[in-house]
Amino acid sequence: MGNVQSVFNAFQLLEENIEITDNSKTLANADAIILPGVGAFSDGMRNLKERGLIEVLQTEVVDKKKPYLGICLGLEFLAKKSFEGGEHEGLGWINGVVEKIVPNDKTLKVPHMGWNDTKVLKKDGLLKEIEDPVFYYLHSYYLNTAPSEKDVVTSVCDYGEVMISSTIQKDNIYAVQFHPEKSQSTGIKLLKNFVDEIRR
Repeated sequence: MGNVQSVFNAFQLLEENIEITDNSKTLANADAIILPGVGAFSDGMRNLKERGLIEVLQTEVVDKKKPYLGICLGLEFLAKKSFEGGEHEGLGWINGVVEKIVPNDKTLKVPHMGWNDTKVLKKDGLLKEIEDPVFYYLHSYYLNTAPSEKDVVTSVCDYGEVMISSTIQKDNIYAVQFHPEKSQSTGIKLLKNFVDEIRR
C-alpha cells in the first residue's frame, strides 16, 4: 500500500532487477522479498491475507531464510500484534508490539513526519558505512520490542523520549521504520547495503 512504486524506482536507480508482484511463484523464485507499505496495520494485514501472502512469506522468509526487507508497515508487520485501531495480529517474527507514539514533548506532532537524526547502534548490515544518518519518517505507530529482542534493533530515533526502533536486523530479516526511498543518497546507500547482504 502506498509507496510501492517509489521503492521500485529506487531499486531501478541501483540497476537491480526488481518486480512488483503478489504471485507466489514469482516470490518463490526471487532472491529477496521487499515489503513496503504505508497506512493502517489492519488494512495491510488484511491485504496480505486476502492475497494468500502470509503463508508465502512464512515459507520463503522464515522456513527458507530468504532475505526480507520491510519498509514502514513492512517493519510493523513483524510484531506479534498491533494496537492501531484495536488489536490486530501481526506476522509474529519479532517479539514485540506496535504501539502509538506518545511523545513526552507535547510540541512534537503525531504522525512523526519529516527528517530525523537516527542513532546507529550496529554499523553493519543495512547501516554499513553510513555515518550520522538522517532519514525521512512518516508514521504514528512504532514497534516496541520485548527485552529479549533488544539486540535486533540496530538503530533508533528519539522522538520526545520515545525510542523508535528505526532499523531491525535478525538473521535474514531486515526492516526500517523510515522511508529509504525518500531519504535521498543516504536511503539509496542503505538499499544498496541490502542488495550487498543478499549477494553475501
